[in-house]
Amino acid sequence: MKTKVNNKIPTADNEGKVNGYLIPIYNVNDGFHEEGAEPKQVYLTVVSKGCTKGPHLHHVRTGYFTCIKGDVKIVVRNNGVYSEYFSGENHGYLSVTIPKGVPAFVKNIGNEDAFLLNMPAPAWTPTMNDEHQADFSDYEPSDE
Repeated sequence: MKTKVNNKIPTADNEGKVNGYLIPIYNVNDGFHEEGAEPKQVYLTVVSKGCTKGPHLHHVRTGYFTCIKGDVKIVVRNNGVYSEYFSGENHGYLSVTIPKGVPAFVKNIGNEDAFLLNMPAPAWTPTMNDEHQADFSDYEPSDE
């Protein structure tokens, strides 16, 4: 899996007073995405408190996930080996690439709804039929 930390950059008003921050998630110049595999769509998916989305598998799409509000654990199984990645407010807004053919699930580990950006390639279409269930029954979670 490929990951990238997205650091907070403080912003300031004309007098220099901090008025918030920005978090650069996607920049075509950062080299995170291979040429030709850049995101083709951006959408928000929300995982309710205590809930999980997946596990599922895509044969056509690669997903690029970044939790922008709350905190999530992303679990992938690659060649029979499970790996866990953490993203969100307490985890450096980590971006995680999930290549096509790699099953995964996302679990909300925070105390509120978790907001994730998904930036897949190619873009989803209603006729794509690329949502497949995956069996993670042998997965043993680490401490969260």
